[in-house]
Amino acid sequence: MRSVIIFFMATALTLSTSAVVAQDVQNKVADREPLQLVKEWDKIFPKSDKVNHEKVTFVNRFGITFAADLYVPKDIIGKTTAIAVSGPFGAVKEQSSGLYAQKMAEYGFVTLAFDPSYTGESGGHPRNLASPDINTEDFSAAVDYLTTRNEVDAAHIGIIGICGFGGFAINAAAIDTRIKATVAITMYDISRCTANGYFDKNDNPEMRRAMRIQMNDQRTKDIREGAYLRNVMNPKPSDDAPQFMKDYYDYYKTPRGYHPRSINSGQGWNMTSNLAFLNAPILAYAGEIESAVLLVHGGKAHSRYFSEDTFKRLKGDNKQLLIVPDAVHCDLYDGGDGNYIPWNEIASFYKSNI
Repeated sequence: MRSVIIFFMATALTLSTSAVVAQDVQNKVADREPLQLVKEWDKIFPKSDKVNHEKVTFVNRFGITFAADLYVPKDIIGKTTAIAVSGPFGAVKEQSSGLYAQKMAEYGFVTLAFDPSYTGESGGHPRNLASPDINTEDFSAAVDYLTTRNEVDAAHIGIIGICGFGGFAINAAAIDTRIKATVAITMYDISRCTANGYFDKNDNPEMRRAMRIQMNDQRTKDIREGAYLRNVMNPKPSDDAPQFMKDYYDYYKTPRGYHPRSINSGQGWNMTSNLAFLNAPILAYAGEIESAVLLVHGGKAHSRYFSEDTFKRLKGDNKQLLIVPDAVHCDLYDGGDGNYIPWNEIASFYKSNI
């Protein structure tokens, strides 16, 4: 009986493959959505004279068109390692991810900083939306694009995720075997902090129930009114607010890190955006990552436990946790006032593991 089952499975696979080969190319990659890209340099960091920069677009498997910045070392010879970069959660490529991409290009890597789906200059509607599935796919779509570049060795691609996109980067490494090395900077597990809040590290079903009711009630209001209500990100904190809220305000709402296209600088998230994160723990399979992982976190960051707990879940001898003494969460966005970003260690990690 078993041999019969195997025969039918093999026959079905052969017929399916033949059908794909025989049919016209119907499932081709989606056409690019027309995007309005800013041509001038509008990053919050100065342009490097050591790398070439160009704006590019690509499409993910959900048909969303991405806007991205490609950074290529001026002295590049032949094909080299490439790194896709995104984050923080609610930021744009003109902020922290672009800084990381440009700096890593100075170390000799081809890098790609992209705006996630539904945000920044990238496409997707409605705007300012997040999704555990789509935001993980965003990294794989960036890898797709990098494999098409003549400067890139497709067998040597890594990713960097910052803040909430550090969690998505870990999830992407668990599903995409083309990713050979992953660095998560000052990471957040968006699923966990959505389900349990910033201060509650324990399971809290009553809070989740209240959130489900609130966000689903908002869905009803949105569809009836024909518009998606947005939240207010990083309002000016009171004097007695937690320090991390003051740090976020200092980065996103002052000249240090403000950018008009950034959700965290003022546009705000779709109010129901986080609903899916209540039911989708993105780090469920972190322990099955076989490629190299480096977690970098500030010693004084309120979010430090995310990296420490994630590190405990990782397996193998190619996983590292680097704690930067005295750095708070946002110091690793741009270096803060103490040059806290360990650039040399990050570059060495990629050179040793890809």
